[in-house]
Amino acid sequence: MQYKKLANSEITVSVITFGAWVTGGLFWGGADKNQSIKAIHKAIDYGVTSIDTAPVYGFGESEQIVGEAIKGNRDKLQILTKYGLRWDQQKGSYYFDITDHKGNKSSIYRYAGKESIVYECEQSLKRLGTDYIDLYQIHWHDVTTPIEESMEAVAKLISEGKVRAAGVSNYAVEHLEKARSVINIVSDQVPYSMVKRNIEDNLIPYCIKNNISILAYSPLERGLLTGKITPDYKFKPGDNRPKSPFFSGQNLIKINKCLDSIKPLAEERNISLAQLVINWTIRQPGITSVLVGSRNSEQAEENIKAMDFMLDNEEINLINRELEKLELQI
Repeated sequence: MQYKKLANSEITVSVITFGAWVTGGLFWGGADKNQSIKAIHKAIDYGVTSIDTAPVYGFGESEQIVGEAIKGNRDKLQILTKYGLRWDQQKGSYYFDITDHKGNKSSIYRYAGKESIVYECEQSLKRLGTDYIDLYQIHWHDVTTPIEESMEAVAKLISEGKVRAAGVSNYAVEHLEKARSVINIVSDQVPYSMVKRNIEDNLIPYCIKNNISILAYSPLERGLLTGKITPDYKFKPGDNRPKSPFFSGQNLIKINKCLDSIKPLAEERNISLAQLVINWTIRQPGITSVLVGSRNSEQAEENIKAMDFMLDNEEINLINRELEKLELQI
């Protein structure tokens, strides 16, 4: 495993971060708690030191499972969590409605007022079973609260020792500019994959210039880039992936065709397509760590072994040429 510093902070993260979105089950048709804990333990055994979660992932369930899984290892790990998405109150800006795999309906709101951030931090600390959070990230921009107000709240939490460093998630350059006027922002967690590369235009150059680490989430595009999602794939109830344009119609067919074109590279190295994709993502400019989720220990082991090799420039260029041929309707 390789490790990198988060910008100019004192925090070092593993280049593969265990993403605990699927651990909470929400948006994924549920998850098995025992399998999730085993997956986290397997990741730690293989050298992963960074775990990313959020309160909204299962409405606290992901954080609780992570908290249980890290007992005895807390001082060796970096816990990354978030704030700013509330399902337990209707304040801020309405985001969306969700029905989970159990049939429960909830409304999600983006809200990052000072008092809410302090409250969310205390709740996360309890669920995680820890007295500090290594990286605290606003989950999404809240248009009802000045960014400066939100960052002032995080600065206070840092001064109290409850948070080590401030990060953001899903922030554009204009949001980063305002946040950085108040506090040192060490990272921006954003979606990035072979088929979703829009951050290469402005965000990556900005972050490289200003020494901000990029944490890339959904590098496998929620399982799509494993090559296992075919047009006849059966999704579980509560799994909202079919609503994504990547998973439907001609886009799915085109993506699978592209994956078929680079699959020989994986076969030559005797690795899985998922490992090839993860390694490609890690190799891209500006990427500090790649967040990868796992439902079980087998998936965790496979994902982490994507660091057992390094694609050479010729292979990277071949993959990029195939990706340039993709014409998706998004």
